Amino acid sequence: MSSDSMQSFLDDIRADLAELKSSGNYRRLREIAPEGEGRSRYDGRVLCNLSSNDYLGLAGDSALREEFYRQYNGDWRTPELALSSASSRLLTGNTPAYARLEATLSELYGGRAALVFNSGYHANIGILPALAKAGDLVISDKLNHASIIDGLRLGGAEFLRYPHLALDRLEATLAARRHKYKRVFVVTESIFSMDGDTVDLRQLVALKERYGCALVVDEAHAVGVRGPKGAGFCAEQGVAERVDVLIGTFGKALGSTGAYAIMAPELREYLINHMRPLIFTTGLPPVVLNWSRFALQRCATMDRERAELKRLAMLLRGWLHEVGREQPGDTQIVPYVIGDADAALVTARRFQEHGFLVFAIRPPTVPAGTSRLRFSLSAALRTEDLAPIRELL
Repeated sequence: MSSDSMQSFLDDIRADLAELKSSGNYRRLREIAPEGEGRSRYDGRVLCNLSSNDYLGLAGDSALREEFYRQYNGDWRTPELALSSASSRLLTGNTPAYARLEATLSELYGGRAALVFNSGYHANIGILPALAKAGDLVISDKLNHASIIDGLRLGGAEFLRYPHLALDRLEATLAARRHKYKRVFVVTESIFSMDGDTVDLRQLVALKERYGCALVVDEAHAVGVRGPKGAGFCAEQGVAERVDVLIGTFGKALGSTGAYAIMAPELREYLINHMRPLIFTTGLPPVVLNWSRFALQRCATMDRERAELKRLAMLLRGWLHEVGREQPGDTQIVPYVIGDADAALVTARRFQEHGFLVFAIRPPTVPAGTSRLRFSLSAALRTEDLAPIRELL
């Protein structure tokens, strides 16, 4: 690129940044240090963290980290604590820790096959493009996560989006169009990340079986906090074994890094051979895989923390109800919709001044006119930690 062309390009970039600032949608990276017990240090102060996805408090639990490392009896040279795999899984990066973690996942989900990925984003931009081909159709809830939308755009299949949670509209689309395609995939989140609402999974499974579709469910915000042993919302609703591809993450309630999918063994084998974000990336470090398995096993015992998290969520919803901001549901994600992006920024600063680490969620993360605070709760917090919110609403 010539110097004149580069200058023109940078001028366009500056104009775009100026527009983001004027519209209240400019973003920047913030330095935030975890302090444990549901708190983080930000801008020189320790605040109650209402923006993290550490729903069970595992990521911030220093005693639990000590317990994990004690298993190795001070043998810091063991390859089980290696900080890199230094290769893709298909070369030399498929360390023994992968097999143990995937076996533990398989046991949690009734013996179905499990496959671990580097992140939920990797999973969502890789699974559907690998499975859905030209001549297929993918139908997605309109408010599915950006990673799912990017996966749709990367794939060769046609895709449509139906209005959020409108399963009647989904059925109408299936009735009118199913016969035109070789395969149809329906993809949804179970707990939606910005509204904290849930899909009727039993009805969705009935639709996929009635019309002969494949169902993909992203359980990123449900794994760990819902269902028996924290297996997710599909397990809670009794339909996990009827979901064709169930995607979970280690990076939220499980306090680690990475993601996984639960499926038929044939699908696992197929993805190993066709899923580009799995094939062409370095595997996760053994220390991360071993911590993920440790956290997964601990999570299975945390019914008390799951119940406490739900109690805190209902308490906060009750306070919102008192000020006319009804928020149905019972999940740990509680939105406080402001509307205007600048007003949401001002409201977030007011909460920060009173000891709460919460940020404005603005377009394009949420639709225009629905900027909000997203209260993301943790079982590490207590009722008295949240009590000042009642006066701030």
